[in-house]
Amino acid sequence: MEINFPKYFKYTIILLGLVLLIWFLQTFKSILVPICFSGLFALLLVPLCERLERLRLPRPLAILLCIIMVIAFLAGLIWLLSSQLISFVQELGTLSDKVNEYIQKVQTFLLNNFGIKPTNGREFISKNLGTLQQTGTSILSGTLSLTTGALSVLTIIPIYIFFMLFYREHFRRFMFKFITRDKRDTLMLTIDNIQKVVESYISGLLIVIVIVAILNMTGLMIMGVPYAVFFGIFASVLTIIPYIGILIGAALPALYTLVQTGSAVQALIVIGIFAFVQFLEGNFITPNITGSKVSINPFAAILALIIGGEIWGAAGMILSIPIIAILKVLFDAYEPLEPFGFLLGDIKSNSDKPDVFSKLSSRVRTILNLKKEKDEQDKAAK
Repeated sequence: MEINFPKYFKYTIILLGLVLLIWFLQTFKSILVPICFSGLFALLLVPLCERLERLRLPRPLAILLCIIMVIAFLAGLIWLLSSQLISFVQELGTLSDKVNEYIQKVQTFLLNNFGIKPTNGREFISKNLGTLQQTGTSILSGTLSLTTGALSVLTIIPIYIFFMLFYREHFRRFMFKFITRDKRDTLMLTIDNIQKVVESYISGLLIVIVIVAILNMTGLMIMGVPYAVFFGIFASVLTIIPYIGILIGAALPALYTLVQTGSAVQALIVIGIFAFVQFLEGNFITPNITGSKVSINPFAAILALIIGGEIWGAAGMILSIPIIAILKVLFDAYEPLEPFGFLLGDIKSNSDKPDVFSKLSSRVRTILNLKKEKDEQDKAAK
């Protein structure tokens, strides 16, 4: 006997479920965050691991080689950024005097041209800008604490990745236990499609970040801006935040150039370099690499970053974009939730022709409908 509950009761249960989900995510953050990072890395390493296995390498050895490559790459990147960051923080103490001199020049210009009386430059810095040395120290301490927290789970994440890759077929068979035999082929096809799209999107996003970082660093090096590597990589990572990311990424090197050289023209040139790279990324790089497979609209991306930051902090902001991309792919694959996938998608991608994944999803639905009609015909014949 089926019981029909009122709609307000169903919505109340859904709201309570969301509250419990957020509580669960926050309470078990120390367990879930390493698992999510491990799953993300495992998903990215599946193609490489399969290629190594085709070369007749044993699966454990192939997985170990993949993990060693990732660790070596991340270690080199952290070493490069940390060295530049430490040098940048040490230089912040000497920049405070240059900031004071620059403010005095601006005040003198305002006095001579507009009759505005100057105020105490040091008092202005202490009240409005704060002490740059203290700000740099807090940034460094926050970075070190984040690094310490990352090192505490550095040993467990490779173990998770190893077992996720080693038992990947076992996990699929586990999912089959919940599905009847006549629907397992369809489920297998859907899972393969989802995995391919998510892998291509996340790997494409990483490729875009690397290309944008190289372009940023090249432009800053041509301008002769110090710490071009740090500024370039920092801005490239922020490009995952639509529209706002480029502003934040360009503000820091532009302010540094303005204080270091005292030339507003050079600061504007730095901003122009980032704007040009952002133009290339939005119109040529991203469309040609990630294509229209998964396209998240800016509002959904920013909202995901805010929610991820509130739930899991910095780790949540890093994981928010890949997670919302995976959710969109799942929503597009499951017909009752397809409107939510449309809501998360960008206007351009929604108006474009269906991509390969959409065609495969419609093919799966056609197969399901044909099977359903055949079963009904068999029942009618009996």
